[in-house]
Amino acid sequence: MERRDSGMTPIRQVIERNIELATLDPIVRGGFAQLPNFVLKSGTLSLGAKVSYALFLSYAWHNDSCFPGQDALAEDMGMSRTRVNEFIKELEHAGLIEIQRRGQGKTNLYKIKFVVKQKAWRAKS
Repeated sequence: MERRDSGMTPIRQVIERNIELATLDPIVRGGFAQLPNFVLKSGTLSLGAKVSYALFLSYAWHNDSCFPGQDALAEDMGMSRTRVNEFIKELEHAGLIEIQRRGQGKTNLYKIKFVVKQKAWRAKS
């Protein structure tokens, strides 16, 4: 797989890994995904879009991007492919992911964006 330099910092370099799993429990060892609070607490994103975003983070944890098939996403979410597509479009519209279509018969490439915009600070007069 060819990698392109997007100029963005990989997630693994941004998130400090400060959790050690001291268990042999196969469920815990199977991993988990952390969801940023601004996504979790968003009043504009549907629950399905939040779960989709969490799955994208889970898939891409060790990479800069992910390319799950929509059928795999639907199966992991217990939803129809049509419904999952609605959630993906919602995330794209919100600017949380970028979709690169790779051609017929291939999965899309999903780029996860962590863009937190800070409101302009005004000094009180």
